[in-house]
Amino acid sequence: MVSRRSFVNSLCATVPVFSLDQLLSAAPLSVQFVNVARSAGLNAKTIFGAEQRNKYLLETTGCGVAFFDYDNDGWLDIFFVNGTRFETTYPKGSEPISRLYKNNRDGTFTDITLKAGLARTGWGQGVCVGDYDNDGHDDLFVTYWGDCALYHNNGDGTFTDVAQKAGVTTRTTTGLKRWNTGCAFLDYDRDGHLDLYVANYIDFDPKTAPLPESGPCLYEGLVVACGPPGLQGGKDILFHNNGNGTFTDVSEKAGILKKQGTYGLGVLVADFDNDGWPDIYVADDSSPSALWRNNHDGTFTDIGMESGVAFGADGKTQAGMGVSAADVYGNGKLDIFKTNFAGDTSSLYRNLGQNTFEDMTFQAGLGRNTRFLGWGACFFDFDNDGWPDILACNGHVYPEVREKESESGYRERKVLYHNLGNGKFEDVSLDAGPGILEPVSGRGCAIGDFDNDGDLDIVVNCVNDLPQLLRCDSTLKNNWIKVKAIGTKSNRSAIGARIYCKPDVGHQQMDEVRSGGSYFSQSDLRVHFGLGKATKVDLEIHWPSGLVDKVPGVKANQVVRVTEGKGAG
Repeated sequence: MVSRRSFVNSLCATVPVFSLDQLLSAAPLSVQFVNVARSAGLNAKTIFGAEQRNKYLLETTGCGVAFFDYDNDGWLDIFFVNGTRFETTYPKGSEPISRLYKNNRDGTFTDITLKAGLARTGWGQGVCVGDYDNDGHDDLFVTYWGDCALYHNNGDGTFTDVAQKAGVTTRTTTGLKRWNTGCAFLDYDRDGHLDLYVANYIDFDPKTAPLPESGPCLYEGLVVACGPPGLQGGKDILFHNNGNGTFTDVSEKAGILKKQGTYGLGVLVADFDNDGWPDIYVADDSSPSALWRNNHDGTFTDIGMESGVAFGADGKTQAGMGVSAADVYGNGKLDIFKTNFAGDTSSLYRNLGQNTFEDMTFQAGLGRNTRFLGWGACFFDFDNDGWPDILACNGHVYPEVREKESESGYRERKVLYHNLGNGKFEDVSLDAGPGILEPVSGRGCAIGDFDNDGDLDIVVNCVNDLPQLLRCDSTLKNNWIKVKAIGTKSNRSAIGARIYCKPDVGHQQMDEVRSGGSYFSQSDLRVHFGLGKATKVDLEIHWPSGLVDKVPGVKANQVVRVTEGKGAG
């Protein structure tokens, strides 16, 4: 008898258009992701470094993207961070700038960047969202190689950069531009005012930075941009919100300068030890990643090594990029997913409690993919079955690899893992639609329901390319609920609030309102739960202030606004 694989192999010999994996793939997934960016009006190309060969490491990292509702109309708008190029002079008025797109509520967006006052050219990196002054309008923090931007949302469709006035522009002690990367707002001292964590990569100066030929710096025999190993790592920053519109750098006082690793990229804030205080996980490139345990007294301790989240399953350092958190096992503990460099797997760390994690990458079924270079990392329930799935957004770091047949290419497809509900994941990428399979030089990605149809969509910022807006089209008819939390005693954005969702059918779920995460990006601040066939849920919100609100018997398939101390409505 001829085996199925042998039969498929014989077909592949005569029909080379299809890969073996594609022909072996299972039945249709009933969920398809379709790139609608062009028809939606997202037509501005992200510029980031030279397109053929990179001289400096700075040209490789790309930048992030944010799903956020800047005008409080209940529809997600999109902000794309942009970069620039060395040795390129742009005519006045044609410089690459970051872009804000207003959601027109009909599947299209309008570019309102100039009107909003957000047109800035530079080496943009990450973005995070939070209402730092508690005025009811979410603000934007954008990191740069150079001075960061804190865009105050004026509530009238415009923004004002108040970074200098607020004290969050950043320079090294020697006056060099900082290479600021991932960021997140958090209320680490639970005083009701959002503080700010900013990761840093290397202390970069193009006047002294090594050139590819100087080493030479090689990757698989190709001459490429040098670093980060061998280069001076940057120092992460923690800013404390003074409650008067200004911030104070408390990095040294808080212990952040004692970080064991360096080359910081993705920043993830979550209460990993269930003590009610936000902790911070930082994905470091080519050095141990950090897990900052909140000591409740304004200080943090890096426990990444002893907790088991600093290295890969083999005990070696990894090139960590993007990070995400979710309660994968439905046990009330937040687990961690991290993307890494090509030749390695992504990482899944199971939270065992008491600040201990176990690397479950291979046991969970995530060990088969090693050829992709991961950036954006997102947990999200794409089929609304009540279990968080995983998306990894990929693209090689060196444009020069397009010359090597042994590589998967500079542009790479995404990887989508379906959570089977038993601690294992299935790679369903080949069945998930053209948006997942289209190869791009992906970097930052964010999750949100831009068309308010109840399933979660994806936005991707690509290097030297147009963005992707991947609309989720599902025929499953599973139910869902979204929670918009509004703080009163706690910070207005409710960042750090933990939400428990108990459906009338199925297991209890849990997640938190979170700023930052993924790779340099911001997902919707509304917390989404897939419900399967459940029709009602009981909600319980644990606010950063310590207050607990219970909202029983909430009907499915709606956005629920819950105000601290007042309940739903």
